[in-house]
Amino acid sequence: MGNRGLSGSSYNGESWRRFGWLAAAVVALALVAVVPRRSSIFPISKKACDLMDSRKYTGIVEDCACGYETVDSLNAEVLHPILQDLVITPFFRYFKVKLWCDCPFWPDDGMCRLRDCSVCECPDYEFPEPFKKPFSGLSVDDLICQEGKPKAAVDRTLDSRAFRGWVEIDNPWTQDDETDNAEMTYVNLQLNPERYTGYVGPSARRIWEAIYTENCPKYPAGEVCPEKRVLYKLISGLHSSISVHIASDYLLDEETDLWGQNFALLYERVLQYPDRVRNLYFTFLFVLRAVTKASDYLEQAEYNTGNPEEDLKTQSLVRQLVYNPELRAACPVPFDEAKLWQGESDPELKHLIQKQFKNISAVMDCVGCEKCRLWGKLQILGIGTALKILFSVDGQNHMNQQLQLQRNEVIALMNLLNRLSESVHFVHEMGTSTENIMERRASLPGTKAPL
Repeated sequence: MGNRGLSGSSYNGESWRRFGWLAAAVVALALVAVVPRRSSIFPISKKACDLMDSRKYTGIVEDCACGYETVDSLNAEVLHPILQDLVITPFFRYFKVKLWCDCPFWPDDGMCRLRDCSVCECPDYEFPEPFKKPFSGLSVDDLICQEGKPKAAVDRTLDSRAFRGWVEIDNPWTQDDETDNAEMTYVNLQLNPERYTGYVGPSARRIWEAIYTENCPKYPAGEVCPEKRVLYKLISGLHSSISVHIASDYLLDEETDLWGQNFALLYERVLQYPDRVRNLYFTFLFVLRAVTKASDYLEQAEYNTGNPEEDLKTQSLVRQLVYNPELRAACPVPFDEAKLWQGESDPELKHLIQKQFKNISAVMDCVGCEKCRLWGKLQILGIGTALKILFSVDGQNHMNQQLQLQRNEVIALMNLLNRLSESVHFVHEMGTSTENIMERRASLPGTKAPL
């Protein structure tokens, strides 16, 4: 099936043959019933779900201050529901991004395998004016770019409401060109879910190779300072999360437009590598710590979209998230950033890691799939915002006086936290049962374990 979005690894014919017996079952069901819009590469039975009691991820999440069981419980009961409601509010559903840009490192050779991957050019007057002038909007007749809406393309449908811009402050952790200019546009994130896109070619693989090899290598255990280890684990956790989202919303059959869950892919790309699961939890707690550290700032920020009822709901949800009593009682400090930057080489090391992360943010311009580029840029900006909150401001007591965030940074931060929350939730719900099925499948005579 080619690469799956920004996860950047192939799902080839051999893999399909490997699970041919499962695919045959899906086809057999399709012959006797109406094909559903959602399905999976193989079903998870109740018996398999009963095996989830034997979780192997226990104790404290590495380099953090909360346990796996605590994270799963808090996420399922508190964080995930709040974040799901928060990201669909008018303020958090729009993201400002420069989608058309040249790769600074190599000529782009990426392509999307799905039909009509590219986005048609929309007239200049379509945006961003509705978002700069409150209460101004577009007529339905002006939204001429929406015919067809290819699956791997960015849907640019705009809402008639607007919100005011915040300050434009440079982020020392990201490249400087992601600010307000004529090349940027707004997209509705709810119309552009992070999912399988069919992104294939050397560009997809080269993205992650450039990130890991040149800017974020995996160092041998015990031979790396904690600050560099944090950067690697953040990127690895993000990579795992992207792979989880692609596997959880996968195009199983293009001809019938059958979307569903690809558990074989989930196992191949994430679950069979325990460090990738651990890094997913680490990244989730790291970003959650940034949100809770900036709680006063986020609670007092202006969430103005011109819709008073929705804006009050947004403020209420932000308060429920950042001041949640269950979160503060069970996991008051998800990650302790005070343990870092303690050595004599602190300034030089921070400058080096900032440079590496800026390079990673620049690599997002090389992603050949537009929808993958959208989510790559948003989530890298979200991590950059978390790094900015945790490592560019000194002292919790003076956070409001020192911290300045762009509106886009807050949108990216909250949407990233929701993406990670969804990934942790999906892995917790389906991970153990999927592993059991795949391991039993690999033990059958004449079969091989997935690569």
